[in-house]
Amino acid sequence: MSGYHDARLSEDPRRGATWSALWHYVFRHHVRPEDCVLDLGAGYGDFINAVVARERIAVDAWPGMADHLAPGVTPVVTPATDLSAIPPGSVDFALASNLFEHLSRDDARTTLAELRRVLRSGGTLALLQPNYRYAYREYFDDYTHLVAYSHIALADLLRAEGWRVTMIKPRFLPLTIKSRLPTWRWLIGAYLRSPIKPMGKQMLVMAQPG
Repeated sequence: MSGYHDARLSEDPRRGATWSALWHYVFRHHVRPEDCVLDLGAGYGDFINAVVARERIAVDAWPGMADHLAPGVTPVVTPATDLSAIPPGSVDFALASNLFEHLSRDDARTTLAELRRVLRSGGTLALLQPNYRYAYREYFDDYTHLVAYSHIALADLLRAEGWRVTMIKPRFLPLTIKSRLPTWRWLIGAYLRSPIKPMGKQMLVMAQPG
């Protein structure tokens, strides 16, 4: 696991700046101050560290995650397929960023079942990840990618597993921060508001338990 982080997911302050902007412009509008927020596959904690909520939980199989979390964030070191440490119906909003493409189909279904168990009725799941329809050239440059999803395939998977899809944004973000593009908050905000998405190869899909 540490080898993967060294090779493909090294720590980068631009990632934190990007997630801070995404929280400000997008995700804070889906989270109330009294909510419990779960970051599944939290990595360096860039999303959950930016969240303002009553309770924040970071889940990752990588033990090094805990060293990067902000005060007040609860680390849970476990694979995404086993959320038994989290009480049923206790989570209001869950995000999984760049996770499901790393799971087998069976593990993806198990993970969705676990998320259904921990989310409260009316809770929201947000999935942010590469969209194979637009990122097919680079998709398998990451040697740990197992399954290719387009925005259509991901939404269909959710529906097949009993979820109600509430939002689909096929071109939400560029594929990676590994570029010379600046990560200024106002620029990210302008990109998110723009109807034209140059280099938009990551999708955002939101759903609620059916």
